[in-house]
Amino acid sequence: MGIKKIVVTGSAGLIGTQVVKDLLDNQMQVYSCYNKNKPELGIATHLDLTSKEDIVSTINKIKPDVIIHLGAITDVELCEKEKELTKKINVTATEILALESEKNNIFLIYMSTDYVFDGKLGMRKEEDEPNPINFYGKSKLDGEKICKKITTPNIIIRTSTPFGIHSKKNSFPFWIKKNLELKKEIPVLINQHTSPTNILNISKMLIEIIEKKITGIIHLSGDTKISRYDFAIKIAEILNINKKFLKPIKIEQMNWKAQRPKDSSLDVSKAKKLLKNKPETIEKSLELFINDTHLS
Repeated sequence: MGIKKIVVTGSAGLIGTQVVKDLLDNQMQVYSCYNKNKPELGIATHLDLTSKEDIVSTINKIKPDVIIHLGAITDVELCEKEKELTKKINVTATEILALESEKNNIFLIYMSTDYVFDGKLGMRKEEDEPNPINFYGKSKLDGEKICKKITTPNIIIRTSTPFGIHSKKNSFPFWIKKNLELKKEIPVLINQHTSPTNILNISKMLIEIIEKKITGIIHLSGDTKISRYDFAIKIAEILNINKKFLKPIKIEQMNWKAQRPKDSSLDVSKAKKLLKNKPETIEKSLELFINDTHLS
């Protein structure tokens, strides 16, 4: 690959853990940045994203070739309640990393979200106009604008509903399986559509982007638009669990402080055209997930 040093922020998160593992498999020198949860893989590097001094000194000390910026507050409700902290981590830290990347000719990869769109229309393309309806989406869009304004080269990656294996975080399929096996009624949204993304798939696509040094904006998500409810049905069917405890509800019934887009599905035509590792259908993604977790 010709790249030696890679800094990964948010390395202990759902996507970050898989990305670090795959980078190490590709013989990269990976600095796994964290704040509270020390990562299991890579060179564990403490990084406080609320501290400009810490960010600047860490980047200048490591002198990476690539920064993969996954670190963010992603809890949509928390973002709505803690706007100042969200701005500090999701926006200000991104600006500092972008400035350091520009200054030191570092390839910056910024992880954004399908929530930059308002959800009125689905299957959004990269060039479609964002219009976030909650503070989380707004903070990630502000990060995108900063990267575009400050940094060359960079790439902005938007993803949707990531799921996979993590030692501390139960993603959607685990949650569905656990509750169905306990015969607990599970309310699942019938009118919120996304493009669920297996972290094994996005990690491979991300590494290929580093290899090819693709720039601009790209949607890296699953290749299927599906409602949360239909996603849950597929999980139950593939695991052969009784699905009668899945209760369809509407987004309007949720007592959320932050609004959610009804259809934040992403068009992945660009990724399918540019990458050898293609975005996968929900069937293929779930099959990989089941095989990887030995759940069946």
